[in-house]
Amino acid sequence: MALDPSSVGGPARALASRIASHYSAIPTVEAVVLSGSRTNSLGDNKSDIDFYIYSREPIALETRTVAAAGATRAEIGNEFWEPGDEWVDGVTGISADIMFRNTRWIEEQLDRVLRFHQASIGYTTCFWYNVLHSDPLFDRTGWFRALQERARAPYPPELQIAIIRKNYPILRRNMSSYIHQMELAIKRGDPVSLNHRVTALLASYFDIVFAVNRDPHPGEKRLLQFVPKLCAKVPADFSRGIEELLASLPAMDGSVMQKANVVMDGLDHLLAAEGMVPS
Repeated sequence: MALDPSSVGGPARALASRIASHYSAIPTVEAVVLSGSRTNSLGDNKSDIDFYIYSREPIALETRTVAAAGATRAEIGNEFWEPGDEWVDGVTGISADIMFRNTRWIEEQLDRVLRFHQASIGYTTCFWYNVLHSDPLFDRTGWFRALQERARAPYPPELQIAIIRKNYPILRRNMSSYIHQMELAIKRGDPVSLNHRVTALLASYFDIVFAVNRDPHPGEKRLLQFVPKLCAKVPADFSRGIEELLASLPAMDGSVMQKANVVMDGLDHLLAAEGMVPS
């Protein structure tokens, strides 16, 4: 398929075209796609550009370095999360975030949720969402379009149940629940542990909310904006409850637990209304 950077506007279009042209020349590359906030209405002119390079084989670092020629700052060969490169383009001043994925690996990620209905602790369906909401700039054989078509499958009810069953008990039901661990952190005067457990609590909380709505999870950013936009069914006082919980954390006292339980109560009421509270 020919290069198509038309989904990107303004100065970003030239950058997208250069990156797509560079990687499309590599025979093992199946697709170059644009994703992230530049492909949804929540992005702004400060957003970086997220590219995913789908290849059958790893791409040499030397080749990746050439793609960043002229950058004012570059990090090539990052391996902290997914393999990737980041740089600030010297012409446009726009930050480019390039991630490299094996074609078989992303197929397996879709299989995990759409075929085998395997839940994770938080963020279960993020890769699914990412595929759905990416724009192919280059698609050598139509492989990525076929992958997207497969990703447009209905949300499996078995996956919805699996996500709730895996994430719900660890919120506050089990002995090792996040709520219990938060209580212990406050008693110990351990703010690092408290913040860590609240983050984990919210990861599972959001996974459940998106599962209730049968919507793939958009990832960790801008969730207070995404949930009202994507989800018809949300806990009562959703945004206020979470904002008040986060604002209470520096107090390191009982107000934190009170706010956390208000957030959990709202989720319980939503699940009860939908007949989805796990036994």
